[in-house]
Amino acid sequence: MLAFLGGTGPEGRGLALRLALAGEAAIIGSRDAGRAAAAAEELLKMAPGASIEGAVNDQAADKADVVFLTFPYEGQRPVLEQLREPLAGKIVVNVIAPMQFQRGRGASAVDVPAGSAAQEAQELLPDSWVVAAFQNVSAEELQEPDKTMEGDVIVCSDHQESKERVMDLVRKIPSLRPVDGGGLANAKYVEQITPMLVNINRIYKIHAGIRIVGLSGDL
Repeated sequence: MLAFLGGTGPEGRGLALRLALAGEAAIIGSRDAGRAAAAAEELLKMAPGASIEGAVNDQAADKADVVFLTFPYEGQRPVLEQLREPLAGKIVVNVIAPMQFQRGRGASAVDVPAGSAAQEAQELLPDSWVVAAFQNVSAEELQEPDKTMEGDVIVCSDHQESKERVMDLVRKIPSLRPVDGGGLANAKYVEQITPMLVNINRIYKIHAGIRIVGLSGDL
């Protein structure tokens, strides 16, 4: 079972929808049980028959074996400090790309003392297996189930089995391809691509992604 903490936001809703359509059971997590239930009900309208439910964050984390962090970076430390115990022994997929917005300049990356949001999450969750993935994927396109997505998802982790599990989840979303990005230290570079993509999207009115050329097949 997959849980999406902060799953009432665009990224969490989109990932939950796409993976539920692929046959995975999904839990939308939120600080507010009512918001979580409402989001799950809305997603079920787009995915009749899928397994999608809502719960407060700690209950969602407790029930799932793979947990996605899909809330803004500002909430990472307080949420993970609270959920360290229910997340122990589980795969934690960090989708967070720390960034800030300034009028006239657009999006820019936020410096993280640990190196990246994913590395900070691993420090906060020493008994979990943190995997960085999906930071460069359009949340808007994820929420359009009839939209064929294009691009690669770079997956970084210091735990190979956990990385492979997440790469298998990427393959369940049509036309997205997982790329092994090496250890968790490389998550910094993946996260910092996201503000650039946000600015490109604003300039060209598109949903930009990334593609690694020179690779063959579906990997």
